[in-house]
Amino acid sequence: MKNYYQLVFSMLFGMGVLLVSSSGAFAQGSMVSGTIKDAESGEAIPGVNVIAKGTSNGVVTDIDGNYSLQVEENTVLVISYVGFETQEIKVGTQSIIDVSLGYDVSQLGEVVVIGYGEVDRGDVTGSVIAVDSDDFNKGAISTPQELLIGKVPGVVITSQGGAAGTGSTIRIRGGSSLRANNDPLIVIDGMPLESRGISGMANPLATINPNDIETFTVLKDASATAIYGSRASNGVILITTKQGSQGKMTVSYNGNVSVGVPVKTLDVYSGDEYRAIVNERVTNDLLDDNALVNLGSENTNWQDAIYENAVSTDHNVSVGGNIQGVPVRGSVGYTNQNGILKNNNMERTSFTLSASPTLLDGDLTMNINAKGSFIQNNFSNPDAIGSAVSFDPTQPIMNGNTRYGGYFAWTNHDPALVMDPEAAPINIATHNPVAQLNYRDNTSSAQRYILGGKFDYRMPFLPALKATLNLGMDYYDSQGDDVVNPLASWSEREPAQNIKHYEQTRKNNLLDFYLNYNKTFGGDHKVDLTGGYSYQHFHVSGNDSNKSWDETDAGADTVSYKREYFLLSFFGRMNYTLKDKYLVTATVRNDRSSRFGEDARSGIFPAVAVAWKLNEEGFLNGADFLSELKIRAGWGQTGQQDIGDDNRSFYPYIPTYTGSQQGAYYQFGNSFYATQRPNPYDANIKWETTTTQNIGLDFGFLNGRFSGSVDLYKRETEDLINEIPIAAGSNFSNFLITNVGSLENKGVEVALTAGIISTPDLSWEISGNLTYNVNEITKLTQIDDPSYPGYNTGEIDGGVGNNVQINSVGHPVNTFYLFSQVYGQDGMPIEGLYVDKTGEGGVVSGNELNKYYLNNPAPEYLIGISSKVRYKSFDFSFSGRLNLNNYVYNNNASSKALYQNLYNQAGYTANILTAVEETEFTTAQYWSDIYMEDASFFRMDNISVGYNFDKIFSDQLNGRISFTVQNAFVITDYSGLDPEINSGSKLGPNVGIDNNIYPRPRTYMLGINLNF
Repeated sequence: MKNYYQLVFSMLFGMGVLLVSSSGAFAQGSMVSGTIKDAESGEAIPGVNVIAKGTSNGVVTDIDGNYSLQVEENTVLVISYVGFETQEIKVGTQSIIDVSLGYDVSQLGEVVVIGYGEVDRGDVTGSVIAVDSDDFNKGAISTPQELLIGKVPGVVITSQGGAAGTGSTIRIRGGSSLRANNDPLIVIDGMPLESRGISGMANPLATINPNDIETFTVLKDASATAIYGSRASNGVILITTKQGSQGKMTVSYNGNVSVGVPVKTLDVYSGDEYRAIVNERVTNDLLDDNALVNLGSENTNWQDAIYENAVSTDHNVSVGGNIQGVPVRGSVGYTNQNGILKNNNMERTSFTLSASPTLLDGDLTMNINAKGSFIQNNFSNPDAIGSAVSFDPTQPIMNGNTRYGGYFAWTNHDPALVMDPEAAPINIATHNPVAQLNYRDNTSSAQRYILGGKFDYRMPFLPALKATLNLGMDYYDSQGDDVVNPLASWSEREPAQNIKHYEQTRKNNLLDFYLNYNKTFGGDHKVDLTGGYSYQHFHVSGNDSNKSWDETDAGADTVSYKREYFLLSFFGRMNYTLKDKYLVTATVRNDRSSRFGEDARSGIFPAVAVAWKLNEEGFLNGADFLSELKIRAGWGQTGQQDIGDDNRSFYPYIPTYTGSQQGAYYQFGNSFYATQRPNPYDANIKWETTTTQNIGLDFGFLNGRFSGSVDLYKRETEDLINEIPIAAGSNFSNFLITNVGSLENKGVEVALTAGIISTPDLSWEISGNLTYNVNEITKLTQIDDPSYPGYNTGEIDGGVGNNVQINSVGHPVNTFYLFSQVYGQDGMPIEGLYVDKTGEGGVVSGNELNKYYLNNPAPEYLIGISSKVRYKSFDFSFSGRLNLNNYVYNNNASSKALYQNLYNQAGYTANILTAVEETEFTTAQYWSDIYMEDASFFRMDNISVGYNFDKIFSDQLNGRISFTVQNAFVITDYSGLDPEINSGSKLGPNVGIDNNIYPRPRTYMLGINLNF
């Protein structure tokens, strides 16, 4: 560690020596000076490059747009600034040269943010997609990832349901790991964030106000992501927030009010229908007679009782512009979002501050920013969702008892007698859903601060050389309580869990230092070199405690934890351009992670990419309709070190021990002693390595009016970080985290944008993207073993440890693995009868070999489509998505559409899904392929109409009003609640398994934007 600090100090000291020694450089010739202004506004422009043509002699204008430069008499000044037309002026005998720069329309919006720098869009060699605020999704957007849904080929964003502030799963070109994290690296204004979840937050990104985001840049292939090395196997998303400008001060207000409406609930029986079914089955001796004793006289719709229309609001005020030559921006936002599940709420207050001053005659530019947010969450009680489906519809919400606060509850009683509401509860029974909402207080509060400072110093003696110091800190603090009221019927089951409290603090500190040399030689050769060092420290600490209402309860406990790790890196990149036609990019990063042992700690991740601008070739000079035609090809490697967040996963190479639980102590005489159980570990565990090959084509016609790209890729991940079973008796634990196996993803991505109409009064643009992706496990054992069947995954509700998926060589990750259902002549499935694939006869359902490989949950094709139409002051837009060949296991039906659930021998009745009529199953048939369904769908994410107005009340006031429908409609053949099932935090269990989802609401929003 000491050596790294010495290196950084040496680099900084050397930079200071260069600054001091530069004062005497270029002391010959005459002095020329002047001011550079914006030709349109007349305001001074700082940071403009003024260079003597053909030399490295140059300066940058200061905050007032002024410059001075020693030049020879025959010198030609080259004056350039991003977004403005470059001018060349012969000095001659002039000593004062003032210049007005006009905008270069061809360059506006052409700069693309990449890792540790920027490039012109036309010079990109990797698979990079940028989406700016004009193309963001509209609607009641509370978290950043919602802005990007359906906008980028190869990127799948699936929300975890309709809860307030809910999280999303983001996958770029599929997942590359089986056990390690599959989330992309997210970088906000140069600050790489930790991808792990945060206690007390459903979605860590909910701390970022979407109103403050300017652009997303998605880096997909390894030639683009390798600069981030060990964290880039799953792609990189760069988020750039809004900054101040050199223009006049402006004030903007964005506000909206929205109403979320429940769209669909699971089909269950009404009270009358339920009574009829119970009576019929008792009469036919298909159900215990005691079930009749429990029937009530109500018709309660429990799902209606827990859901409501949710009114939410969002307000954001921003101020930006120029103060004494310094671009500044500040904003304050307030969001109050309610979920359709009663009591569910997220309240967020956020702020941002940024300033971009320039000093030392424009040689030093700074970008200082601060972001903060304060969040209050009420998670309500999601358990009520499942209970509302299963609770007996013949019972009332309240029955007047005193033991349970008046709420109906299932209690132990003599079935021959009238129910005693004061009796002890049946602990295994379904609990009253409304009581679950009102008797559980599950809340949290959190605060997050992201501070950053980027300092760019251009060497006065060598304007092509720039040094950058990037500092950042991400601080998060949260605490929460999950309290069950003692009146709750379920409070007596595990009293030690009735009061839970947790606290957590996360810190993420960053230091980047790098040098950039950007120089054009002889007009044909352009070199852009970047090299530097990065240090990042992650720290998490906290405690989890539970406390019974009875303080003497033996189950009361507090567990504290503290974990940290470091990433130390060196990186370099070269961009070389020949004649603005041939481009080469080479990247390498050396990462060291403290999460691995000394011998496996270092990882080197190289990448190379080439591109050819065919439209710049002489043989296409006559093709004026062709504005861009570029072929790209790239190869690179990236790594993975984000294994997990628990003690064993944090440092998997270190031997650890687990203390024995109460009741499992060892007895010596009359005393009992806790023991320490060793956990398995791999001292040689190392990085996963993903190798990506990519070939692409970028094209544009009619001056960019029609544009698009096509990419073909292959990603192979080796040394998979996996959790594998180990031989019984070799340790007290049967699973080991180690490197074993490989998998690959292959795919095609297409993006198209067309400006159909473009006139002063009418414009119409339509965009679409298509993704085809398939994955396959290619190895799961250290030594090739064709007889190894793989391991089961995809745990479901119903029973204990039941799985419906398998990871097996030659098949996609999480392939469904089920029995083939046999049907009768009437077309109905025959309960418990499956195809005998082994030919062995006997109990078909008891032989795993009778199961077969079905489809997998990941969609094979994804299509996104969006369109924008403007007619004078009116605008209309929509955005939708089509997923094809994605399959879902309907666990709601397999566990809740069964006649056996109508009555439990413990003394309670329960509702079932009407889907039971499609199978007539009495007992559970979890592995029947009848429950696997094609869940292809088209979802219209949002439809928006708006009216733009200017000069209202004042010449300086303009704005826009809009009306948006979010989650407008879904077209699907899937029989369940929603075909879009969240993939969880990784590719692990429960991918594509539909069970107890929080319904996504349809949201109607009225919004207004004012600019002054």
